[in-house]
Amino acid sequence: MTETTLPAAKAARMPAKNVRPFMHALSAHWPDAKTELVYKDPYSLLVSVVLSAQATDVSVNRATGPLFLAAPTPAAMVALGEGGLGGYIKSIGLWQGKARAVIALSKLLIEQHGGEVPHDRDALEALPGVGRKTANVVLNVAFGEPTIAVDTHIFRLGNRTGLAPGKTPRAVEDALLKRLPKDMLMHAHHWLILHGRYICKARTPECWRCQAAPWCALQPKTTPPSEKRPSAKPHGRATGVTIEDA
Repeated sequence: MTETTLPAAKAARMPAKNVRPFMHALSAHWPDAKTELVYKDPYSLLVSVVLSAQATDVSVNRATGPLFLAAPTPAAMVALGEGGLGGYIKSIGLWQGKARAVIALSKLLIEQHGGEVPHDRDALEALPGVGRKTANVVLNVAFGEPTIAVDTHIFRLGNRTGLAPGKTPRAVEDALLKRLPKDMLMHAHHWLILHGRYICKARTPECWRCQAAPWCALQPKTTPPSEKRPSAKPHGRATGVTIEDA
């Protein structure tokens, strides 16, 4: 299971009254938010998420297009074997370990679940290469559960904006589940990921074009590049946090 240590900028806790308008701004900006992984069924989604640890969705999609034509089911994947699978995913980081995990989880799906991806957290997390984050993605995207998969982007946003401060991914997840309006939980995962990926970026948040900035606790806000001043860096110290990627 792969882990990454990430910095998390701290901000003041976002007032409860700001949570809904903050999330509403994100939902308005990303009305059709969904995973950027390309998949056809729960199995292809599960494999894609396992492959996406420390890799971009673009690189995963590039590899899985041909892969799923050759091995669309657990049985076909097992028949392909680690060596055959490796030929399709060598362009993805850490591909050797991921190949072992995908073949092993495919075998367990056949042996214990009739070749189907289980709609059960414990059963998902018992599969090789599958941790809480991956299970949350599958439960949310494939089975419509209101889960929050805390990846690097959501962990950063939770702390930077003050929406859900936490020292660990689980702490951020629990805070989000507690603070977010129940009617927003189903899609919150995607709104936050896309916002972190394209606007509230890791190196420098682009506050000047953020629709949710009025409700965000980060101070001071960043300004457009042409207007930046040396003192305009956001307050907050970085803390090392380990993110589980599988």
